[in-house]
Amino acid sequence: MEQLNKVENGLFLAGAVLMVIGSGANIFMQDWAPWVFAVGALAFVLMQLKQKYTGTNLAIHRLRTMIVISDFLFLATAFLMFANKSNFLGLDILMYVQYIHNNWVVTLLVAALLQLYATHRISSELEKEA
Repeated sequence: MEQLNKVENGLFLAGAVLMVIGSGANIFMQDWAPWVFAVGALAFVLMQLKQKYTGTNLAIHRLRTMIVISDFLFLATAFLMFANKSNFLGLDILMYVQYIHNNWVVTLLVAALLQLYATHRISSELEKEA
């Protein structure tokens, strides 16, 4: 795996912290929470996509695909957080409650579980390679 330099690693960690702050603040209905989460998710996703695997291990390539899917789910979570604050999509109230209202939690949970599994498995696969 390609390693990040110190600045990129700091941006990666800052993005993760901002995502935690944004999701926690969104639970308490703070108006600024989706912005903080979105900035954090963007930094986190960009730095994670910057890391590449150039080896031939097929399992690691599949795990990297899982990470990319979870990155898009983090961005979808940010979108749903903004949509949760106001019905800017113009849906009627029943569709809004059914499909948008507080469903950002579901995408965040799925993304976090995929990240957790994939990063654990990638580290163990990289140890096998070494």
